[in-house]
Amino acid sequence: MNLRRLWAIARKEALHIRRDPRSLGLAIGVPLLMLLAFGYALTLDVDRVPFVVWDQSGTTQSRELVARFTGTPYFSLQGTVENYPQLERTIDSREAMLALVIPSGFGRDLDAGRTAPVQAIVDGSDSNTAGLVLGYTQAIALSFNQQLALDQIRRRTGQAPGTGMDLRTRVWFNPDLASRNFIVPGILAVIMGLISALLTSLTIAREWETGTMEQLISTPVRAPELILGKLIPYLAIGLIDLAIAVSMTVFLFDVPLRGSVLLLFGVGTVFIVATLAQGILISTITRQQLLASQVAMIATFLPAFLLSGFAFAIANMPVVVRGITYIVPARYFVAIVKGIFLRGTGLTILWVDALCLLGFAGLMLTLAIARTRKRLA
Repeated sequence: MNLRRLWAIARKEALHIRRDPRSLGLAIGVPLLMLLAFGYALTLDVDRVPFVVWDQSGTTQSRELVARFTGTPYFSLQGTVENYPQLERTIDSREAMLALVIPSGFGRDLDAGRTAPVQAIVDGSDSNTAGLVLGYTQAIALSFNQQLALDQIRRRTGQAPGTGMDLRTRVWFNPDLASRNFIVPGILAVIMGLISALLTSLTIAREWETGTMEQLISTPVRAPELILGKLIPYLAIGLIDLAIAVSMTVFLFDVPLRGSVLLLFGVGTVFIVATLAQGILISTITRQQLLASQVAMIATFLPAFLLSGFAFAIANMPVVVRGITYIVPARYFVAIVKGIFLRGTGLTILWVDALCLLGFAGLMLTLAIARTRKRLA
């Protein structure tokens, strides 16, 4: 490999990028906009669920039950209703997702020690959110029943009963259980893969469309020099994007970075090289800029978004789909990024994912060089 020819190719590509400031602005601006959009819009947290109450009892017990809902950050009382048609309208119009129907004999049944039924109507059109709302509702009902049982024992015996088992939970790595803390690092990985592949998917195709590839073929430049020379400027842009994205993740979204910054950028460099090489491979195959960008979008963004495990747990996927995830490089980078950000783990734990990522980068580079060598021959 001739370093002078390699540097000449890299310089040529850098000059092309500098002559097209719009592309450079998109290469840096689009990842930031996507990170902002996904970071603020995509969340799995469910709080301030709107609910209404039809309190036919109007007793102290019914008001205490309602107070347990309003006293949590998960529910927001929108008002009261007086009949079922009004209740149906509030749910149909999405003014409320939960409706509590407390019968007229609620307080009387509790005072008599009988079971007092309460109806909880949940809008199930969004099954995931409805499942969480049901879980919150059942937890509040369980707490209410436990307090009733303790009060009854206290009245009968005149003393407070023992509490029994005292379960003390401790959540590691994400104490607040904030979905943003594991979604944003995953988004970072997905966006970096998409932008890197899009940047280089147009390079070789542009050379063919503009006719400059014929000029390159007539020169002594070799395929490895051409591929690596085109990778170097875009690798620099990718690292700038990564630095800005990591800074936004830490300082804007308040996601803790507990691991090694050097390890993050080291593995990030390998991932960027892998996706850049994948983009060049797509470019050498398609030879058309429009088709290359479309294929790059399908080959990088969709697998990374759906199969990397940043939003959907891989363990819950069908066996066949779980097998497909092993050929998605974002799977390994997402696992590494989450490990570095949240757990603070190092290569002693993440070496398998890092090795798979390195192997994918080597494979993409080899295929891109082989395909380009065939074109130059």
